[in-house]
Amino acid sequence: MITLSEEQQQMLTTIRRFVEREVKPVASDMEHRNEYPHALVERMKELGLFGAIIPAEYGGMGLSFTTYAMIIEEICRGWMSLTGILNSHLLFAYILAQHGTNEQKQRLLPAMAKGEKRGGLALTEPHAGSDVQRIRSTAKKRGDVYLLNGSKMFITNGRHGNILAVAAKTDPTAEPPYKGISLFAAEKGAPGLTVSRDIKKLGYKGLDTCELAFEEAIRYSQQRETFGKPICEHQAIQLKLADMATKIEASRLLVYQAATKKDRGERCDLEAGMAKLFASESCQEVALEAMRVLGGYGYTQEFPVERFYRDAPLMIIGEGTSEIQKLVIARNLLQKYHI
Repeated sequence: MITLSEEQQQMLTTIRRFVEREVKPVASDMEHRNEYPHALVERMKELGLFGAIIPAEYGGMGLSFTTYAMIIEEICRGWMSLTGILNSHLLFAYILAQHGTNEQKQRLLPAMAKGEKRGGLALTEPHAGSDVQRIRSTAKKRGDVYLLNGSKMFITNGRHGNILAVAAKTDPTAEPPYKGISLFAAEKGAPGLTVSRDIKKLGYKGLDTCELAFEEAIRYSQQRETFGKPICEHQAIQLKLADMATKIEASRLLVYQAATKKDRGERCDLEAGMAKLFASESCQEVALEAMRVLGGYGYTQEFPVERFYRDAPLMIIGEGTSEIQKLVIARNLLQKYHI
């Protein structure tokens, strides 16, 4: 069980109020228009969210990973796409804080904490997704600089961000190949760095997720009547609601367990893999069950459940597919229980 400090509670209350008052009222309309949420991004800057896990010495809030996981959960209740804007940015910021040079940290992290510089991860290529070490982008040293050559795709914050973490091979002959890959901080405006096109997607637009889908379902089940009583009194619906709530709570606890280990400075590959696998698969299942509870209304744009259903598949594909997570889990289990 996670015990929150008064500061954590105040932070989460502030985020919850932001989501209820400013995100939920506009999320569906903006998502259907595939409109980038400029005004909401500005509010997230004001709330300090772009510096959530950036160390305080560089102007960030220096929050724990557990607190950050809770913040992301709250924002997802309103609009999942907003969390993509934050997560890609802060993944890059974390890498920079851990492995960047002192000059890079001093120059980039304060601006990233304010949201003046917004980061993205340029890893995936048309022929290299889960198998990252097969990327073909190269980086060749020319005097004091590197010349990068290659193309990337599926880059969140690729258009509206202004600094990218670009993976490229500095030693294409290295074995195993990942040992020859380096990460570069490439700022927009650099010669040759162009953004060619926006990719049309099924969901995750404007750039809900499973708990909000559940909330919509349980609320609707108490309002909708069939055969003379609310559908929540029918056993078939009750079984669905019970399964949905259990999967959501189990997902939350797995995420918190992984985050807590990370906060302690421990490796959490196994726990993170389990959390990603179970939570993302549950997200897909809960979104579908919510649509079934709502029946025909769940298939319309009158309710946000259709948006949750379109967003959910990305969770089992992006940032490591479910199949990759199972491999990560299995390898860690074999190491843990080696005989």
